[in-house]
Amino acid sequence: MNTASLPIAQQIVLVTGGARGLGEHITRAFLREGARVVINYLESADRAAALADQSDGRAIALQADVTQPDAVQAMLEAASQHFSAPVTTVVNNALPAFSFNGDARAKGDVISWQAMNQQMEGIVRGALNTTQAAAPGMQKAGFGRVINIGTNLFQNPVVPYHDYTAAKAALLSLTRTLSHDLGPMGITVNMLSGGLLRTTDASAATPEEVFDMIAAGTPLRRVTTPAEFADAVLFFASPWSRAVTGQNLVVDGGLVKN
Repeated sequence: MNTASLPIAQQIVLVTGGARGLGEHITRAFLREGARVVINYLESADRAAALADQSDGRAIALQADVTQPDAVQAMLEAASQHFSAPVTTVVNNALPAFSFNGDARAKGDVISWQAMNQQMEGIVRGALNTTQAAAPGMQKAGFGRVINIGTNLFQNPVVPYHDYTAAKAALLSLTRTLSHDLGPMGITVNMLSGGLLRTTDASAATPEEVFDMIAAGTPLRRVTTPAEFADAVLFFASPWSRAVTGQNLVVDGGLVKN
């Protein structure tokens, strides 16, 4: 088989922030399809270990701060040693501490650069670190998938989270530019952008009336679940997407038209 279309069941997938929230659903989706998974975590050691224990040996939990290049490199090396093969697929899902609570957000006239930079470091630098660390193994395998998790807020900022939204917009730019450099190596780079998900750790603080408002304006008349979003992530890892790169797929029930 052409390695440019490796089946999911033959992939080794790194999910950053893969132990809780949306990341846990993404991890479970890949495990369900037979992949081997590296569950990256920063502080959720118990949840990561419990998830790995349920995988019949197909997952390993590894701690690393994705903002630290050396830690990311060590994680990739440990994963390759454990599975006797390099990571082929990276899902950049890790999110610096953040709560989707519009009432408590920092408004534009007071938000600090420190808050902006925290999101840039975790989202953009984190994705760059994991991609750079994984790319040599992908190139050697002749196959690679980088899947970045975005947001529909940079197209429709119904709640102006300045720090989070700016970092995700920068990640979209990085998705598009990296696709040019990594394409000749057989590596695709794409993004999936969701809206508010019902419910994750980050959206737990969202008032119920906000969920209801979003549902009312969505063609499907409901808010997308983390499990539904995770299923869409599988598309960019699958052979069906082998000719797709540099793209942003909005997964929000049709609320935002790309």
